[in-house]
Amino acid sequence: MANFLSRAVFDYRRGLMTALMDRERWDAIAFTTPDFFQFGTNFHTDVQTWERPILLVVPRDGAPFAVMHELSTNHIRFAREAGRLWVEDITLYAEHPRIGARLALYPQWPDLVAETLKARGLGRARIGADAGGGPLARAFSLLPEATLIPATAAIRTLRLVKCDEEIALMREAAALSDWVQDRYRENIRPGRLVQELDMSMAALMAEEAARRFPGQNVELRCFTLSGPASCAPHGDGQPTGARIEAGHVLVNIVIPRLNGLVVENERTWFCGKPSDLQVKAFEAANAANEAAIAALVEGNPVSAFDAAAQSVIERAGFGANILHRTGHGMGTLGHEFPDDTAFLHRPLMANEVYSCEPGIYLWGVGGFRQDDTVVVGRTPEVLTRAPKDLRSQTVG
Repeated sequence: MANFLSRAVFDYRRGLMTALMDRERWDAIAFTTPDFFQFGTNFHTDVQTWERPILLVVPRDGAPFAVMHELSTNHIRFAREAGRLWVEDITLYAEHPRIGARLALYPQWPDLVAETLKARGLGRARIGADAGGGPLARAFSLLPEATLIPATAAIRTLRLVKCDEEIALMREAAALSDWVQDRYRENIRPGRLVQELDMSMAALMAEEAARRFPGQNVELRCFTLSGPASCAPHGDGQPTGARIEAGHVLVNIVIPRLNGLVVENERTWFCGKPSDLQVKAFEAANAANEAAIAALVEGNPVSAFDAAAQSVIERAGFGANILHRTGHGMGTLGHEFPDDTAFLHRPLMANEVYSCEPGIYLWGVGGFRQDDTVVVGRTPEVLTRAPKDLRSQTVG
């Protein structure tokens, strides 16, 4: 059974951070965005950071420390008592004035950060950050001998290669998503409201997740496009009241995030017997998906899996119906780094994880897309295993 990521994962990630700091000659790394904060702390952030700023600092030498808001006071306590928090040194600030308050106030956040950095011996440090500007930049304006180095691209590299424990967790999330796809097969029928179907499937996934992962954190999303609306990869913007009809092609999306790691699982369905054109597009999308998976081999260029899928689709006569790249990185976020996969020619590294989702989109007919989450290796490992053959995907 899955569990929250262990301290061993922090040790792995800390090693990546240390190597990056050594290469860039930084004294520390600062994380201010929710995804990187969770990446470095194992703490599920539940606020918008533009409203309530947060900060994690990982020094080259020494223990990490954080600045957080009082809203998370008891959330932090829960995480500590469960033994899943990777940072012990946390300074809280208040977001409202009150008599006898012992916390720094939100308007003085830059002052608090500057004082905290000085107290930890970083008042003259070179610190790389996941983002520049905002409150953190104002804090550094109070530290004239310190240097803030916005380094989004360099810091993103920390999340490219997953360790074995991370991939094991993603396997379990993928197995849950496969289970949900089987429930879709049982429940797609003409006349059903598309949004109601998705909410029902999400409810079933919540129940199954409770059986598999009690006391853990599963965030879930189920989203279906039915009929001609599916020719737009994310729908036509007017889903309310839309119903499945006989003859519709459907594209559904199942995205669970288990303890801070995400997988995608998307399938194309037919409600009733498909037309010859629908079958042709379906088979071409399937073949493109398989070609893309086969190209995710360690040492190949990142761009190889996009090129492989595109070649298949073009040979099938649907080249003009490609509307997006074949995939993107997967991990802490659903759309993870790298995002420029079609134009990125560096070699793939073992244990990178990608979505493989080449699509064909026919106006007036619908969309055709199979999406698997795949681990790069000498032999690619497909984490999502729900069927995607024509017989399995024709229902009703």
